[in-house]
Amino acid sequence: MPVVREFTLPDLGEGLTGAEVVRWMVEVGEVIAVDQPVVEVETAKAVVEVPCPYGGVVTARFGEVGQEVPVGAPLVTVAVAPGHVSEDGPAPEVERPLVGYGVAETRRAGRRRVAPGGSAPALPVAPVAVAAPAPVAAPVPVTASPEVKTPTVLAVISPLVRRIAREHGLDLAGVPGSGPDGLITRRDVERAIERAAPAEAEVPRGTDDELVPLRGLRRTVAEKLTRSHREIPAATCWVDADATELMALRAQLNQLPGPKVSVLALLARICLAGLERFPELNSSVEGDAVRRHRAVHLGFAAQGQRGLLVPVVREAQLLGTERLSVELARLTEAARAGSLGPAELTGGTFTLNNYGVFGVDGSTPILNHPEAAMLGVGRIAPKPWVHEGQLAVRQVTQLSFTFDHRVCDGGTAGGFLRFVADCVERPGTLLRGL
Repeated sequence: MPVVREFTLPDLGEGLTGAEVVRWMVEVGEVIAVDQPVVEVETAKAVVEVPCPYGGVVTARFGEVGQEVPVGAPLVTVAVAPGHVSEDGPAPEVERPLVGYGVAETRRAGRRRVAPGGSAPALPVAPVAVAAPAPVAAPVPVTASPEVKTPTVLAVISPLVRRIAREHGLDLAGVPGSGPDGLITRRDVERAIERAAPAEAEVPRGTDDELVPLRGLRRTVAEKLTRSHREIPAATCWVDADATELMALRAQLNQLPGPKVSVLALLARICLAGLERFPELNSSVEGDAVRRHRAVHLGFAAQGQRGLLVPVVREAQLLGTERLSVELARLTEAARAGSLGPAELTGGTFTLNNYGVFGVDGSTPILNHPEAAMLGVGRIAPKPWVHEGQLAVRQVTQLSFTFDHRVCDGGTAGGFLRFVADCVERPGTLLRGL
């Protein structure tokens, strides 16, 4: 007799309490392999595929698309054939599929359904027709088909391409691929969306207001900012700085061989030097005490597919300017592609917010709870400036510094901001601390 195993939603990290079902990757009656992804869920941090540790026949699914499933609640039940399961779980000799780039599509091509009264081809885990046990929640009803159905295999590897198509309601089966072997690329999907746009514009739209629920990342951001505004007595100070020499230094560095250095990397390097001089700003309040962090886990604001994200550079104080620039560029690209993992979005101790990329001069941001400080940088633009006693056109930026008034007084915050401004105006100031 087969053994029915229940697979529950695991804790996906950082104490998350639940996740929203984005897409089911298997159906009831389907034969799956060990560690095959069965569902795509969206947590407060990222969209991830959840693999099932059991191989066999899926007998039930729990949760509709768009429904939030709490950690520990059942996701699927799997009928595992005798000889492929032990008291502690699947036997180690069961063949496991390779996990890597494009494997999800390869596995999908190998899916098989078990028809009533029929048998499935030989697999590492033998399928056995069983009746689903009484589940805790009602499983998704599935009508059995008397014929074996072969799922359509789409030539799509990138999860980003699939996500863009899903967000625009685009059926990938009708999109011709321009890549190798008919691979559907992001540009193919964008072209298909552009072609469908005029037809959508002709659809009459109602005048009723739309009520959009706060879910996933948006809800987490709302809760975190509300808590920060409620609990932290934040104050902000700001100063204008002449960034002409900083921009000239960047141009000189980028003439040398090696990775290109971004303005964000130079500003990050300046912040790290400032935190070494004012370590009380790299801290957080815990109850009636202040925790001063030894390492600087530098967060920075980046715009991604899911909205504004704050990727974190771990142990940033150990990185030189070039390595900082490479890591910042990698995390920025991952944010745009929507491929950041939970570990890359949590644990920051100080945040650098370059809102100048949006073309604005200043801001008074809300602190990223539980951090105690955030440096904001406005756009760098040509403005009239008194330089060496003469009126001249210089590259000027506004620096704003928001801090938790519980961890320091205005003198410390002002000292940090003045140090940063001095380094922006005279980058050679950094050499004193080397």
